[in-house]
Amino acid sequence: MSWISNILRRSKKESRSQDIGEQERVPDNRNERKVNIPGDNPIRHVEDDRLGRAIVARRFAQQVISLDIREGVVVGVLGAWGSGKTSFINLARLEFERLGATIIDFNPWMFSGAEQLVERFFAELSAQLKIRPEFAKIAEKIAEYGEAFSSLAWLPGLGPWIERFKGASKMISNYFKRRKEGIGGRRAKLESALAKLDYPIIVVLDDIDRLSSPEIRDVFKLVRLTASFPNIIYIVAFDRSRVENALTEQGVPGRDYLEKILQVAVDLPRVPSQVLDSQILIAIDSALLGINNPGPFDSHGWLDLFMEIVRPLVRNMRDVRRYAAAIHGTVNALGGQIALGDVLALEAIRTFLPDVYRQFHNTVEGLTTTSGGLYRSRSEPPHLKASIEALIEVNATQKEVVRSMIRRLFPAAERHIGGSDYGADWKGRWLRERRIAHEEILRLYLERVAGEGLQAFTDAERAFSVIADRAAFDSYLRSLDLERLENVIASLENFEDKFSAEHVVTGSIVLLNLLASLPDRPRGMFEFDARCIVCRVTYRLIRSLGNSNAIEAAVQTILPELVSLSAKLELITDVGYREGAGHKLVSERAATEFEKRWRSEVRTASSSDLERESNLLRVLLVAKRDAEADESLLEIPNNPKFTLAILRAARSEVRSQSNGSRAIRRSPRLAWDALIKLFGSQDELRKRIDRLKETKPEGEGELLSLVDRYMGGWSPKDFDED
Repeated sequence: MSWISNILRRSKKESRSQDIGEQERVPDNRNERKVNIPGDNPIRHVEDDRLGRAIVARRFAQQVISLDIREGVVVGVLGAWGSGKTSFINLARLEFERLGATIIDFNPWMFSGAEQLVERFFAELSAQLKIRPEFAKIAEKIAEYGEAFSSLAWLPGLGPWIERFKGASKMISNYFKRRKEGIGGRRAKLESALAKLDYPIIVVLDDIDRLSSPEIRDVFKLVRLTASFPNIIYIVAFDRSRVENALTEQGVPGRDYLEKILQVAVDLPRVPSQVLDSQILIAIDSALLGINNPGPFDSHGWLDLFMEIVRPLVRNMRDVRRYAAAIHGTVNALGGQIALGDVLALEAIRTFLPDVYRQFHNTVEGLTTTSGGLYRSRSEPPHLKASIEALIEVNATQKEVVRSMIRRLFPAAERHIGGSDYGADWKGRWLRERRIAHEEILRLYLERVAGEGLQAFTDAERAFSVIADRAAFDSYLRSLDLERLENVIASLENFEDKFSAEHVVTGSIVLLNLLASLPDRPRGMFEFDARCIVCRVTYRLIRSLGNSNAIEAAVQTILPELVSLSAKLELITDVGYREGAGHKLVSERAATEFEKRWRSEVRTASSSDLERESNLLRVLLVAKRDAEADESLLEIPNNPKFTLAILRAARSEVRSQSNGSRAIRRSPRLAWDALIKLFGSQDELRKRIDRLKETKPEGEGELLSLVDRYMGGWSPKDFDED
């Protein structure tokens, strides 16, 4: 029993109201099983019959053989494209051969034009019969008759082709008498030889409905002209509606013409729905056999995906084979990076609704942008909803399937079709579950290349798996490219609802100690800086403990392990009561004690240690500003090297954008007022700067030029005029 079939059957018995359960994966021994990806080819053996048609095919063959074939017979096997006509004929072929019939296949779609078709028909029959010694003489007569008949050039200029066959035998006879003396005799000899056969010759003409309309008409001209040979049985396989439309000409219904040609017609039975369900599931299972990691699988959601998206699009066994081949290649290529159920559903869309699939690239934003909240209707861009509506309208016959796809796979877009709202807080869950509802995952499916955001999340996923192990967590993060590290840390927020007590201390220590290692880089207008990114994660880690006593104990443990005063200040500020910055996670008494102890560390730190601080100006300013009356004064070392470190820490940039422009203007700034407060007066600041200039520090020309502008009375508001 297939693993995915078991899941579907089990899901049908479970309540659909349950939440997503634990993900199920393919057993580890799957790669030991033989991979069997069915091609889009008809079956040839009874053991391959999955639809139970072997018995029907055998009885069909017996019925055909029992017909009066003294003047030839034309038998039709009718069914829609992909319904298994060729497979049915192959199953019947086994019984035909058992009963002694000789079977010849003629593929009309290999030839074009009526004259070539007739010529090649007799040549093919002759060639295939010549390889059987008992038919050598008949083969020779067929070849002779065909050579004479091919010179007919299809009687040009005789009007509508259907009309040509009213009395066609007489016209052909007269034509040959005039142009080819003895043709009647050749036909008579051929008919005489065929009549002596003990067993019939069956000529199979398959795939007629693949031809163009003119070619279909030519094939049936051929059949009508040659169908009267004794012991010749034609089996023609086609889609009735396609052929009837092609044969309809000048008011003469194609159905009427077919009825005059076909002596027997069998319509292939429709595949029972439950049988097709089973075959789809078996094909999926078979397609996944050789893939060790097909991706996380939600057994509860799969039933809805199957019944509302996959099943309505699969019509026959040819579709089953096409679908199986498609999912094998895609799932294997994705390497388990996307939820398996989502991939199976999207592959059905890609395979059977390619016009809808082509629209995905233009609809990514509409499919994955979450609700903006209560007032979204006032600010949400109208093109989001318009893109979803356009996606639904692409295929007029499958709108409901597309709607189901949106509901089941893209909940962020559900509000555009009258469904629920999903806010940004859902994105982390979709990303963790590798759902295509998240933009990064959808782009991975469409482009087969993980974007920067998904790569960062993948690294964060690995980091989170070892966050409880301080050494492993620190080692892994430091092994990453520093240019990507910030994005990886930011992606840890996606695991907030999985944070637990064992993660808090180790995670916070490692992350806060990494602050000084994160590179300074230009940022976008609304992009968070590295300090904010790290603190957002550590705040969420600490907050997960839930009560102030546990948080105080954690902070007590974390602080001594932090290697910089800047990192300690970030932690103390986050948990404390500082206006506009603190989150009041600990008691006021504890917050006051943490701050006082920290200020003492600042006062006793050496100048060389302070110079290495990533946020030196803030450290010194806070320590001086918040000092209590009983604390000793903070001394600012009076040496050029220390002054330079403070000026570097005071430098920043202001980002701005003009209306209608995407360009970001970057303006350098100094925290000049903060510098004056730190040194006590502007005069003292000038003295320190003058002494620094006397040392002529290398590589600091831009910084000192900016300092000179401030010293000259320049104000940031004058910047745009300079």
